[in-house]
Amino acid sequence: MYAMSNPALSAEDAEAFRTRCHEFLKEHAHPGAYRDLAAVKVFQQALAEAGLAGLTYPAEYGGGGLTQEHEKIWREVAQQYPNMNAELVISHGMCLPMLNDFGTHEQKAEYLADNIAGRTVWCQMFSEPGAGSDVAGLQMRAERDGDTWVLNGQKVWTTLAHVSDYGIVICRTDPDVVKHAGISMFIVDLKSPGVEIRSIHQIDGGRHFNEVFFTDVHIPAENLLGELNNGWNQATAMLMYERVAIGSMGSGSISQPMYTTLLGHARANGSIDDPVVRDELMQIYAMETTKSMLALRVRAELKAGKTPGPGGSLGKLASSVIAWKFRRVAQAIAGPGSVAWEGDVDAEGGSLNRMVLNSIQLAIAGGTDEIQRNIIGDRVLGLPRDVAVDRVPFKELLKN
Repeated sequence: MYAMSNPALSAEDAEAFRTRCHEFLKEHAHPGAYRDLAAVKVFQQALAEAGLAGLTYPAEYGGGGLTQEHEKIWREVAQQYPNMNAELVISHGMCLPMLNDFGTHEQKAEYLADNIAGRTVWCQMFSEPGAGSDVAGLQMRAERDGDTWVLNGQKVWTTLAHVSDYGIVICRTDPDVVKHAGISMFIVDLKSPGVEIRSIHQIDGGRHFNEVFFTDVHIPAENLLGELNNGWNQATAMLMYERVAIGSMGSGSISQPMYTTLLGHARANGSIDDPVVRDELMQIYAMETTKSMLALRVRAELKAGKTPGPGGSLGKLASSVIAWKFRRVAQAIAGPGSVAWEGDVDAEGGSLNRMVLNSIQLAIAGGTDEIQRNIIGDRVLGLPRDVAVDRVPFKELLKN
């Protein structure tokens, strides 16, 4: 999946690489730029030119061709600087590994280098108005027509589709089999005729989510990603990558970002002297530390070539629980300023309010908390699975 691990770096080589990472980030990582996609793309391009992008991906496809140890050092150093690639978490945390895992040589040669360097932005298109938690119930169709596939249907809650160049989409390609069996995955150029993208206005004032409509969208037959009708297995892998990305929040070291944010606000307004607030802060600190340790373990498994397992669900569920506690403590510290503001930034809550409102989605994105508990119960605790009810062809379900 990734570049093969070489023997451990010598202490001298490791320190030289660490210095190289520090020097790059000191020059290129700027506070406040992480939500500016143009600035993020400039940063990522510079990262690629410096040979520091996609460290463990094969060099022949635009990666660094380096070792897991190099990436570990990079993440440890990057944690000390502003996060510059939050807007590329879907491109790099979900779409890039899927292209690398399931793409043909031709697909990797065409798409990976531009993705790694940030020249193209990618999104994931799974959810539909009638297929959210039950993604396998999707109705978007892909029908073969000579050398092309014709796509018709709708996706919703597609993050960053409005600024993306490409998307990875799952469609129904065989309605005559049970719903999980007749799904395939495709690469779609979002500038193709027939694609319409409408942004959704969110509670935090942003417009990161979108509806995407496909009307007779023709894509080349070679845009099939992976095997025909193997889309459910691939979608499951991609969802695990998503849960790993959410659960680790892009971190490659032990970190406590929500604790750090709350601590700064508590010190600023004096609520740090409240023993209840201090106790709540330490609980968040402990929870984030534990979650970071789990994320390191999951990332190590990924770098060893293993497909994401239930560890991603554990981390994702932990993120949701921490976010719930974060919202409660934020309200205790900042009061109404934690959820409301005037103009761009509220004087009392600052950027805290946007973080609070945005954190609500963590209980839904990548699979709801209930789905994560089902996965953990089944694959970690060995509890009995839910009764399966989809034993008939998908087209028969539509009649009911």
